[in-house]
Amino acid sequence: MRAATKTTLTLALTFSAAIAFAAQSAPTSPPALPSQAAASPPTTYSAEGLYNLANQYARAGKPGLAVLNYERAALLAPNDPDITSNLEYVRATAQVPTEPHTRLTRFARLTTPTTAAWLGVIGIALLGGALLASKATRRYRALRVIAALLGITDIALTLSNAALLWPHLHDAVILINQTPARVSPVPMGDTAFVLREAETVTMTAEHEDFILIRTRTGRTGWVARANVGAVVP
Repeated sequence: MRAATKTTLTLALTFSAAIAFAAQSAPTSPPALPSQAAASPPTTYSAEGLYNLANQYARAGKPGLAVLNYERAALLAPNDPDITSNLEYVRATAQVPTEPHTRLTRFARLTTPTTAAWLGVIGIALLGGALLASKATRRYRALRVIAALLGITDIALTLSNAALLWPHLHDAVILINQTPARVSPVPMGDTAFVLREAETVTMTAEHEDFILIRTRTGRTGWVARANVGAVVP
């Protein structure tokens, strides 16, 4: 009985956490391009608000901030064609490499984080319910097996989506054109190479006001924290 109570409590807590996570997501149908050029912060952290903000930065000639907010919007609405097309257009205009769409990347973007979270909750509920039912009665064995299999499948899909998206949690966008990547994390350190505005890099470490980044070609260097924006804030 204690085991059943503990299982029920775990499911309830997980369900509550998923609802809190889902509340931060947004609609996947962004509106048309705004007419104003001056960028203003979004009222809510949503795909729609980030998409509008990115459009405003693009119109204002700030590709770094535009790409950053398009990337953030794409995390919340990965299947939105408007976000994808605008992101690729701004990257091409800024003359920075376009991110390759591998099979794993396309698989990870088949669903939103909210949907993946709900699949995990449903999977835990199905699997937990099947296990509790097996303790209470020996009837309906076929239904219990089907519920358990569906639950395991949902949980596996959620974990796979999380594993594929994990590397992108350290992505960042260069916000200032001709940003120097220095050999050491000091303001007057030697410059190893220069980064273009709107270029996407990976953050690997940090030291005071500097971030150690790695480019898509494998080069590493220290960049001033103010010159780079994390995709996942």
